Amino acid sequence: MELFEEYLAKIEYETHRSRMREVLVWVNDTFPTLAPKIAWNQPMFTDHRTFIIGFSVAKGHFAISPEAQGIAAFSDDIAKSGYSQTSNLFRIKWDQPVNFNLLERIIRYNIEDKKGCTTFWRK
Repeated sequence: MELFEEYLAKIEYETHRSRMREVLVWVNDTFPTLAPKIAWNQPMFTDHRTFIIGFSVAKGHFAISPEAQGIAAFSDDIAKSGYSQTSNLFRIKWDQPVNFNLLERIIRYNIEDKKGCTTFWRK
């Protein structure tokens, strides 16, 4: 997880930094075959050099991006978890619990759905 330390160090509040570290470590531990990567100044995980999941931080929340197809597949569950969403990402407020079960399902979906993908993003 050393790769993400410079990114994490730039997060202003320690509680937010700790929360983001917790999520990134969880992804890394739960999916050890995924490759951690920093691209576009954001932490993400890839599988066979294709994007699986990415993260970003903002003042009031952190965002998780599983691409539009990942959002569409889990839109109802994202809403039921109390998270706001766009067509490409969903936001978890810093004081909201992380639904790790949902996050795991989204990541597994992307790994399976992008098995044969030869590009970084879906086409």
